[in-house]
Amino acid sequence: MKTFCGRANPTTGALDWVEESEEYDYHQEIARSCYADMLHDKDRNEKYYRGIRAAVERVKARGEQAVVLDIGTGTGLLSMMAVSAGADYCYAVEVFRPMAEAAVCIVERNGFSNKIKVINKHSTEVTVGLGGDMETRANILITELFDTELIGEGALPSYEHAHLHLMQEGCEAVPHRATVYAQLVQADQLWSWAQLQPIEVTGFKLLPPPAVRRCAGAPSVCDIQLSQVPPESFTPLSPLCTMFSMEFSKPVSSTPQSHSCRFVAQASGQAQVVLSWWDIDMDPKGTIVCTLAPRWTYDNPRCYPWRDHWMQSVYFLPAEERVMEGDECSLTVSHDDYSLWFSLQPHSAFQKEAVVSRPYCTCQAHLVWTRPRFGELNDTQRTDCYVRALRSVLKADSVCLGVSDGSLLPIFAHLLGANKVYSLESSGLSKQIIEQANSLKGALQVLLVRPEQLTTDDLGGQQVTPDGPGFRRIRAPCGTCQGFDVRPMDKMIQQSLDFRESREAEPHALWEYPCRALTPPYPVMTFDFTQLVPEEPLNSEGTVPFIRSGLCHGVVLWMEYQLTDHVTVSTGLMGPVTEQGTCHWSPHRKQGVYFSPSPWDSPGDSRAALSYSLTFEPSVGDIRMDFCSTSTL
Repeated sequence: MKTFCGRANPTTGALDWVEESEEYDYHQEIARSCYADMLHDKDRNEKYYRGIRAAVERVKARGEQAVVLDIGTGTGLLSMMAVSAGADYCYAVEVFRPMAEAAVCIVERNGFSNKIKVINKHSTEVTVGLGGDMETRANILITELFDTELIGEGALPSYEHAHLHLMQEGCEAVPHRATVYAQLVQADQLWSWAQLQPIEVTGFKLLPPPAVRRCAGAPSVCDIQLSQVPPESFTPLSPLCTMFSMEFSKPVSSTPQSHSCRFVAQASGQAQVVLSWWDIDMDPKGTIVCTLAPRWTYDNPRCYPWRDHWMQSVYFLPAEERVMEGDECSLTVSHDDYSLWFSLQPHSAFQKEAVVSRPYCTCQAHLVWTRPRFGELNDTQRTDCYVRALRSVLKADSVCLGVSDGSLLPIFAHLLGANKVYSLESSGLSKQIIEQANSLKGALQVLLVRPEQLTTDDLGGQQVTPDGPGFRRIRAPCGTCQGFDVRPMDKMIQQSLDFRESREAEPHALWEYPCRALTPPYPVMTFDFTQLVPEEPLNSEGTVPFIRSGLCHGVVLWMEYQLTDHVTVSTGLMGPVTEQGTCHWSPHRKQGVYFSPSPWDSPGDSRAALSYSLTFEPSVGDIRMDFCSTSTL
């Protein structure tokens, strides 16, 4: 069975699509996929349907039979739309076997088996002609091969091959056109995810290593829900620029290209970040448009169609540059067949035909630390918490051991006066980064050894000093979509959830999702790090009252680290929950989300409670959870 997964090249940031082996655990891909969210996306579905109806009408008006090729059919939804709109025949191509099998069931259940042929192949392997997969070339091309970056799922090579080998000349395409937009901004919070900033520790300024300061960083896209980024948190330096468009009814090239937009800076500031999104026109006239523009661009934000399968893109420039209001500049986007990257040039240095080479990480830090991890290290409040905690426990004769790949805490401990500090790193890359950051030699020793392999010989015989809306659609069954029965897909996803995910947490950055707390925060399990980790599983169970009304879609789990009696660092809630249930979540960490098989109503008057049971498996580090709603009457 063929399963293709996107893998980011750790050095260049380029996305490679890799065919996994037969032993690959595809259940995880299904369980954590966005299939359900796509089918719940009413705005997307309605506009595809309208675009497909219009394309079939145009072909019929020419006196031709409407023969459709649907690449990446998934559930077969778009193919069923096409036949319902009057298409004579549809070839539905799906490379992922479990999904292709589900599509066959869905097509049969809805009575379209005589007009839709599901082909379980990659589109580049489809054959045309006598005895081939397709009897004839198609004259309507329907695809949904787009990700947040537009081309990251291999849309360009697929379109290129289809026009060469599978489509008639002058064919119709749905969508007909895509347009990419971008805006240059100063956004200090987002920029903190890209580069390590100087850190103040007890009067000493810890500067990033020279190699890190010179590094262009990781060029790969950072996809987030820009609607959750307040407009007041960034300064637009450019107008919204139309970077490029491509028409899918004509031959498409996957060769690297660059496109530039000249503009006059509308404000002064540090050019750091490019915010980007795209539109797709479902018809040639552009009257049916599906846009990924964030909520704050809408005149009426209530009209914003929230979705998780498509978000918006954030790109970081190789280095921040000072821009003055009135400066003439040129913003350039370059792309290969799978990814985009941006660069900024003064208007005087603009070269129209130049293809800007992709930047890549040269310092190794961007291979060790994720973008949210950079944000954590640059978080001055978090640093202050750790410094206060260290200062309260360190003595002149303290011997400290730091067990955390790429952590700066051992350096902090040394600066605060510890006698000797050891930093335990399990990878050569993280060891290299800490050695670069350790400008104060001598008292800090970096060890390349795994924690379970550590001996007192590694420590020179010394003993370490002990010390005291979003979620409603991601997993919701679809049932019917645009009038079509897609329950076989629900069954497929539930089977994978039962096989792999039913009691395991899914990682989600909750700051990106609008949600309300229906219960108060409640401690469910405590770990004492001054003691040995238990070998046997730990269990915890209890109940938490529902204090707010609403639909409960799941349970969120996070850690709060009590550094001292008075200093706590949270990986989840960053402050009290408001009276309405609004939560302020950490922007640097993901939280564990346990989804309910089906949502239930919370009356909000303490007549019902959440009953939970947790099991922590020390041998694998997993926390499994069962929960349900119970009556307190």
